[in-house]
Amino acid sequence: MIKKILLGAIYMTSISMISAKSIHQTEPKDGPKTEIRQQVPKSVIIKTKKFKVRIDKQPNGNYLYQSWPAKGKIISKPSMIISDGELIPDGSGGNYYFEFHNEGYTYKVWRNYLTDSLKKAPYTLTVEDQDGKTIVNQDAIVVKS
Repeated sequence: MIKKILLGAIYMTSISMISAKSIHQTEPKDGPKTEIRQQVPKSVIIKTKKFKVRIDKQPNGNYLYQSWPAKGKIISKPSMIISDGELIPDGSGGNYYFEFHNEGYTYKVWRNYLTDSLKKAPYTLTVEDQDGKTIVNQDAIVVKS
């Protein structure tokens, strides 16, 4: 009888240890996304060869895209406004992009934390047409974050 009790206790201890080990190895459900959210500015203004773009986080959690000609002033009326954009994580290294849709076109503003080149700009603006063909691909510098 004592043998059965001891074997049962050893069995339960080993199962508890295996369960505890597997619990500590799993990632929290909001792991990488939480880290990215901490790095994303609430507002950023970038400039490409042809455009100035301002992206602002809205109270509803979505993002607002506003653009002007490169030589335009931010205090003037934007030439384009797109609401309800979203932040999309890209890999596990902290890169992400904002995505906006307007009249069949997809606007993406990529944040390039990790690149293959030291000369790579911190942001890139791309615009794709209805067929998914890239019609704009311009590197951007930060004007204000």
